[in-house]
Amino acid sequence: MASNLAAPSAASQQSAPDVSGLTHVILASSAGTLIEWYDFYLYAILTVVLSGQFFPGSLATGFLFSLGALWAGFAVRPFGAAVFGHIGDMIGRRYTFIVTLSVMGLSTFCVGLLPTYQKVGLLAPALLVLLRCLQGLALGGEYGGAATYVAEHAPDHQRGLYTSFIQTTATLGLFAALIVVLTARVQLGDAAFQAWGWRIPFLLSAILVVISLWLRIRLKESPLFRKLKKEGKTSKSPITDISRKNWGLIALALFGATAGQAVVWYTGQFYVLVFLTKTLGVNYKDAYIMIAIGLALASPFFVLFGWLSDKIGRKPLLLTGCALAALTYWPIYHAMAAAVTKTGAGPTAVVTVNQPVMIALIFIQVFYVTLVYAPIAALLVELFPARIRYTSMSIPYHLGNGEFGGLTPLMATWIATWWLAAHPGDVNAKYMGLVWPISIATMTFFIGLFFLPETKDRRIFDEFNA
Repeated sequence: MASNLAAPSAASQQSAPDVSGLTHVILASSAGTLIEWYDFYLYAILTVVLSGQFFPGSLATGFLFSLGALWAGFAVRPFGAAVFGHIGDMIGRRYTFIVTLSVMGLSTFCVGLLPTYQKVGLLAPALLVLLRCLQGLALGGEYGGAATYVAEHAPDHQRGLYTSFIQTTATLGLFAALIVVLTARVQLGDAAFQAWGWRIPFLLSAILVVISLWLRIRLKESPLFRKLKKEGKTSKSPITDISRKNWGLIALALFGATAGQAVVWYTGQFYVLVFLTKTLGVNYKDAYIMIAIGLALASPFFVLFGWLSDKIGRKPLLLTGCALAALTYWPIYHAMAAAVTKTGAGPTAVVTVNQPVMIALIFIQVFYVTLVYAPIAALLVELFPARIRYTSMSIPYHLGNGEFGGLTPLMATWIATWWLAAHPGDVNAKYMGLVWPISIATMTFFIGLFFLPETKDRRIFDEFNA
């Protein structure tokens, strides 16, 4: 460890990457990752619409099944991390995330072609879940590859800054998906969109994927991996190498970093949409617009906090975001409910929203997202050695974001529904779903505080000079 934290040596400076093409590296990597997030999150935004197309039963039951299919894509992400991470550590970062982008694009396009339940029965939801799982597998390989690729091009003292551009892509992908879906719904009208217009955002992804592939194919392999390969230091079996000495570190990365980061991310950017539309009854158009504004206002903080993590460390920002979320989610969601006024009852009820207040409350939640998410790529890259880095960082990242974060909308909705059934008339029932993100964020705060190492001074190129 001492060699990682020592002052830069002449040899390590010689091993540092050539940053002359870094702009193209960041652009190509970020564009592809943004498109993958756009593809992956379309389903989340359209969960309510797709529940009526693919899942039979009552609205409530269909919605829960639809949330279950949403989570299926998250659940398989760790498997994608293991499979594609294995390939990325053996063959190369560039090749692997070209493959993942292709798989994601094809799967998303095919969702737009699927027959509905009314036409083919149970085959429709089965095919939807299958494609959702393929999306999850692709994303499981994508993020680790893109983050590792950019990090292995970046100077040691600016890794947080440069990887923060990758971190913006998840939020920008969601923003793009919101805008495309909103535009299609407004232009087509709700009836046409519900009937067939929901397919357009999925089919449109094919064009975006082709552009992104063109950018990525022009990339070269990362300089660090090329050096690994030249010196014969690549891993022959990354999973075996991980099992020998890195599972403890992976568990620490999961419970002390990515689990809390994930629930903050998915509460502030997805559960908030479910809460607005399903719990508070806010019109989808108003909800999309308010969330899009909140995302746009908060997104610059990804880069700011990425830069700041190079100065003060990854750990303080991550744990501050977890602590703030755990302490303030309860009052924030009470304030969201207070900002909505409902006149009348049933389908004819008129819902009025104090939009400036609601946008501010959404912005605060996305601000927390930038705190926890901006430093996470640099932290994970720096925790693990280069020869197994792709696999090692991808597994805890996707376990956290798949099994903890991705489960947030389903768990929070189920907990709130269960609580209301067990305690009829409880005015706090709609907030009980927050128990999930608050508990996980609190766990990560304390584990991270006492056990997670600070990594900002680790120079990954020194591995070649040991």
